[in-house]
Amino acid sequence: MIRKKKCIAMLLAGGQGSRLYALTNNIAKPAVSFGGKYRIIDFPLSNCVNSGIDTVGVLTQYQPLILNDYIGNGQPWDLDRTFGGVHILSPYQGKKSSDWYKGTANAIYQNMHFMQQFNPDYVLVLSGDHIYKMNYATMLNYHILNGADCTIAAIDVPLSEASRFGILNTNNDGSIYEFEEKPKKPKSTLASMGIYIFSAQKLFKYLEEDSQNPSSSNDFGKDVLPKMLNNGEKMMAYRFEGYWKDVGTIDSLYEANMDLLGDAPNFDVTDSSWKIQSRSPLAPPHYMGDNAKVVNSIIMSGCEIEGTVENSVLASSVIVKKGAVVKNSIIMSDVTIDEGAEIEYSIIDENTIVGKDVIIGEPKSSKKGIAVLSRNIQIEDGVKIAGGEMIDKNVTKEAE
Repeated sequence: MIRKKKCIAMLLAGGQGSRLYALTNNIAKPAVSFGGKYRIIDFPLSNCVNSGIDTVGVLTQYQPLILNDYIGNGQPWDLDRTFGGVHILSPYQGKKSSDWYKGTANAIYQNMHFMQQFNPDYVLVLSGDHIYKMNYATMLNYHILNGADCTIAAIDVPLSEASRFGILNTNNDGSIYEFEEKPKKPKSTLASMGIYIFSAQKLFKYLEEDSQNPSSSNDFGKDVLPKMLNNGEKMMAYRFEGYWKDVGTIDSLYEANMDLLGDAPNFDVTDSSWKIQSRSPLAPPHYMGDNAKVVNSIIMSGCEIEGTVENSVLASSVIVKKGAVVKNSIIMSDVTIDEGAEIEYSIIDENTIVGKDVIIGEPKSSKKGIAVLSRNIQIEDGVKIAGGEMIDKNVTKEAE
C-alpha cells in the first residue's frame, strides 16, 4: 500500500518583507515577533495543526537562519512526525540546474518532488505573513463538495483598500468568473487572502506548464490562477468572516498588535478551543516594582517593570527601569529601557538598548508616523528620535 496524505500544506515564508523596513533587515518577515509571545509564522502553522493537516512544507529564502532555527523539528506545533510533519524547503542546487525562487508559483514548482512523495489529493498553499485563525478543514470540505479545481479564501475589504489585493468577481453560487490582480477600479470588494486549495493533479499540471512559459512571472495571482480561469477550470471563492490581517507593513503590524489589547480585543489569542502554539523562550515570571504602573498592556515572562507601561505589548525579558515611560508601543524581547526614557507610538526590535532620558517617537496625533528601531542596536543617553524615523544602527548624542 502506498502511504499518502489527503491534504498537505505549502507555506510560503521566503519573503523579504521590505515594507517592514528595519524590522526585516536581518530576518524573514514570518519570523518577526508578534503579540509579545509569538512570531507571525505561528498562526498558519497552528491553523494547520488545529485543522488536522500534519504535513507542512515551509518554503524559505530570504534571511532564513532565525526562522529555520525557530521552527526546528516542529515540536511546539506537534509537527515532529515520522511521516509528514514540518519540513524546511530552501532553494537548492540540482544536477542540472539551480535557481532562487522566482515567484510564488515557481517556489511551489521547485518542490514538486516533496509534494509528490505524499501522493496528496489536495494541496493547501498559504502565506507566512498573515495574522488570523482559520479552520482549513472547513475550506477543504467546501472545495470537495463543490467539485472545485481551485478554491480561494476571500474576505470583504473596504473599497478604499481593494486596489491593494487580488479581487474576485463571483457568481451567486460562489464560482469565480473573473480575477483582477490589484485593479485600479475594482468591480467588487471580495479580496483574495492568498490562501488556496488545489486538487493536486491540476496544480501539478499548471505548475509544469507555467515553468515552461518563458514570458510568465511564475506567480499564482498574475499567471497560474488567471490561466486556470481562462481554461474553464472550476474555481470557487470561500468567504471568510473572521479576523484577518496582512501584516506586511509597519502600520498593519502595529494595528494587529494593538488589536490584542482591551477588555474585548478585536483578535483573541486566549481561545482554548483554537490554541496558537509557539516556541516560547525560557524565562522567569515577570516582576513589577513598587512604583510600577501598567495599564491595558501585555507583559510577557521575564519582564522587569519599574516604570510606566500603557497600551503597549512587551515581549519576554524587557526591562523598563525607574522613571521610564512606554506608551502605545510594541517592545520586542530582551530590550532594555533605561531610567527617564520616554517611548511613544514606537516599535523597538529585539536586543536593543535605550539609554537614559532618551525620547523615542511622538503621539499618534502628530501624524509623523511610527518610530521603528532595528534589533541589536544601542541608543545613547539623551538622544531624541522623532516620530516616523527608521533607525537601524547605533545612535550617539553627537550623531543625532
